[in-house]
Amino acid sequence: MPRPLRLVFAGTPDFALPCLRACHDSDTELVAVYTQPDRPAGRGRKLTPSPIKQAALDYGVPVEQPKTLRDADAQAHLAAYRPDLMIVVAYGLILPQTVLDIPTLGCWNVHASLLPRWRGAAPIQRAIAAGDTETGVALMRMEAGLDTGPVLLERRQPIAPDETGGSLHDKLAALGAEVLADGLRRALDDDLPQARPQPDEGVTYAHKLDKAEAELDFSRCAVELERKVRAFDPWPVAVAEVAGERLRLWSAKALDRDHDAAPGTVLGGDADGLDIACGENVLRVDEVQRAGGRRMRVADFLNARPDLRRRGA
Repeated sequence: MPRPLRLVFAGTPDFALPCLRACHDSDTELVAVYTQPDRPAGRGRKLTPSPIKQAALDYGVPVEQPKTLRDADAQAHLAAYRPDLMIVVAYGLILPQTVLDIPTLGCWNVHASLLPRWRGAAPIQRAIAAGDTETGVALMRMEAGLDTGPVLLERRQPIAPDETGGSLHDKLAALGAEVLADGLRRALDDDLPQARPQPDEGVTYAHKLDKAEAELDFSRCAVELERKVRAFDPWPVAVAEVAGERLRLWSAKALDRDHDAAPGTVLGGDADGLDIACGENVLRVDEVQRAGGRRMRVADFLNARPDLRRRGA
């Protein structure tokens, strides 16, 4: 009887958890898990293990946390595990070619987009912000370039009109585990499809999110701002100056309504939301957060800001 496929898994955040579970539950041998070093977190800035480290310890799998995979010692340590395949999901460290060459079957990456669209760090949020109606996950054979490798398998996922960064994250994390489990089954059955090179056309880059991007510019159109609010939920969360107060905006909807007010003007509010003039149309905000406060519906916010109520509301 042939020996089982030896896997090394590399990942760090919650997004990678379903894929780690798929590896653990497969008919392979999970010999090690690589993840980022523990980071300070919370008010006390206590060193905290990544979600992947916690799960790996629960599984009883050895955990490795090198600061880099570029030095010879780290590479020799990885090679000592004799991996047949390395699975990489939102790991956060660059894998040089010398590392990609260590597993006998190479390295696979689960990426949260339909490549070549949205290569890079933040494909989920960029797809929503751009107004894409469909995305998905790709199981890719890794190369040294940024998400440039040939695609083995993919799954498609519609983007709902009210999709947020958080809701799409969860859908694609589960879908990524499905496509990875399918790939592992096919590899074990020697039935893996031919890797498909990515086309040169349609390449876009999903640059890493920056908190500065969360600032809303009401001179833009309402549709664009609504997408941004949804994309940046739960992080970094859209922020704006509204009626002299800095607010985090958690939920909003674009209204196809003409007006002659200056962008940023509050047109009025009621239980349905707070209407704000944009460069084109109106943005209705229905969930906000004041400085130092909690998330609240606009109906509750208006109890503290009755000056913003629409007449008759």
